[in-house]
Amino acid sequence: MAMAPSTSCSNIFFAFLLLLSFFYPGFSSSPSTLQENHGNGSYSGQISSNSVLVALLDSHYTELAELVEKALLLQTLEDAVGEHNITIFAPKNEALERDLDPEFKRFLLEPGNLKSLQTLLLYHIVPNRINLSHNTSAHHHSTLCRDRIKLSSQESGEKFIDSAKIIQVNAVERPDGVIHGIERLLIPRSVQQDFNNRRSLQSISAVKPEGAPEVDPRTHRLKKPAPPSKPGSPPALPIFDAMSPGPSLAPAPAPGPGGPHHHFNGEKQVKDFIETLLLYGGYNEMADILVNLTSLATEMGRLVSEGYVLTVLAPNDEAMAKLTTDQLSEPGAPEQIIYYHVIPEYQTEESMYNAVRRFGKISYDTLRLPHKVLAQEADGSVKFGHAENSAYLFDPDIYTDGRISVQGIDGVLFPLEEEKLDTKTEIKSVKVAAKPQRRGKLLEVACRMLGTNTSRKDKGELADIMKSPCIWI
Repeated sequence: MAMAPSTSCSNIFFAFLLLLSFFYPGFSSSPSTLQENHGNGSYSGQISSNSVLVALLDSHYTELAELVEKALLLQTLEDAVGEHNITIFAPKNEALERDLDPEFKRFLLEPGNLKSLQTLLLYHIVPNRINLSHNTSAHHHSTLCRDRIKLSSQESGEKFIDSAKIIQVNAVERPDGVIHGIERLLIPRSVQQDFNNRRSLQSISAVKPEGAPEVDPRTHRLKKPAPPSKPGSPPALPIFDAMSPGPSLAPAPAPGPGGPHHHFNGEKQVKDFIETLLLYGGYNEMADILVNLTSLATEMGRLVSEGYVLTVLAPNDEAMAKLTTDQLSEPGAPEQIIYYHVIPEYQTEESMYNAVRRFGKISYDTLRLPHKVLAQEADGSVKFGHAENSAYLFDPDIYTDGRISVQGIDGVLFPLEEEKLDTKTEIKSVKVAAKPQRRGKLLEVACRMLGTNTSRKDKGELADIMKSPCIWI
């Protein structure tokens, strides 16, 4: 009974040794045998500074090295180098920067196509050392992606790997591998097939319109399909339709920065001109209204991105300080004031001055439809507005980039009051209604509508009623 505990302990220890020998076969060997197995066994994961991989990262084939890093192949190549020598056929940087199709390069760098990128890069690596200075005959070699490439030579002495010319033999030589420079990228058939399939799927998918069709501004209906617009061409829709929600059938007016061509970056341009206003000095109030009090900066950026051009008449701080609380307190008042100072054209100080010199007076459309701003020559400059409410071109060409023009003025402009016209119309209608003939006609019309044969007495009563002042209230 006393021997039972020691026997059970020895059994447990023996079982533990069996487990160790199962998971670690070298454990049961002697220390010398274990060290030898470690030296001849699997790769330890450490790369020498004299390795061909380190030479690739530091060589003139930097574009290929960057693609290897993006494809997450460093560990795979380290394992390959640890097992045997390798040969890398490295395309020159120009072949990857300028000569490669941009669409194909974009396809390779998409996250969903990582497998294709890895296959393409491994197609350039052969898991054995190929010495081209002695090898002239045609051979087929297996690559790390398990496809085969053909090495051939011509009578002139030029060597080719598949259809790519080898331009630098033994460009880099290291104990664990060699790098040969080639003139262009090698594309395996499987990667080319993946690219073609993706391109064919894109071609049969729904094509988003890049240009706006013609829209009747009166009915907001499509007139006819618009012809394909050239990149950077002005949009077909009027700017006023672009500001307000358009018809449901009409697409976006023009390609913007989020589109496939990336023509205009309106947000960046609006940000630049607002920063220019602040750096120029004297226009802080205008910048504050655009950015903080309203969302006009965002809307202007969207319009410029869609292909429209704008000219901003920016009142300086002295002019903005004269605005009263009543003028700014009404809902939407700051937006309406700024809309009246934005012209949907690209005008500079020179173009506006030449126009008023030639034609005398010019009326420019504004974003505050239907009001126009009047421009005329005065004292060798350009004066905007009317006699009672006018402003001079004070700081010309504060910002001009071909899409947005900012002109500083010394006053805040307001459109003509329409109340005077409405008052004149009311007075004229009252005068017409006061004529006796008009009352007689109204009486006859009233009698016809009643459809009765009114006697003279009834007509006299109706006439007395029509003379009553309450009928005109």
